[in-house]
Amino acid sequence: MAATSAQTPARARIVFLVRVPEEDVERFLTAYERIRYQVAGGVAGHVLDQVCQSTTDPEQWLITSEWESLDHFVAWEQSPGHRELAGPMRACMTEARSIKFEIREETSKTTDRLAG
Repeated sequence: MAATSAQTPARARIVFLVRVPEEDVERFLTAYERIRYQVAGGVAGHVLDQVCQSTTDPEQWLITSEWESLDHFVAWEQSPGHRELAGPMRACMTEARSIKFEIREETSKTTDRLAG
């Protein structure tokens, strides 16, 4: 059985691996706070996001976001306000890499189901 049908696109997980120098962490987190509430409150297709700091390398950060579909994320990424809104956060980064995934299956404590 396929994880998605032609009518239901797979949800998407976007992963950003970034480096933020220790002296820029507070500015980075302030910028993240600003963008995350604006995205969560008003960007179509956004489901959730997380920001994580490495326990072994304090300059290494992981930002993940989940979207109803990859098309929703791409629409947000290409929107006129995206670069302006993300700019202050990106200004704190010395390295950044993004990877896009479609969620094929997921398991939680209460369910074991196919995505979609």
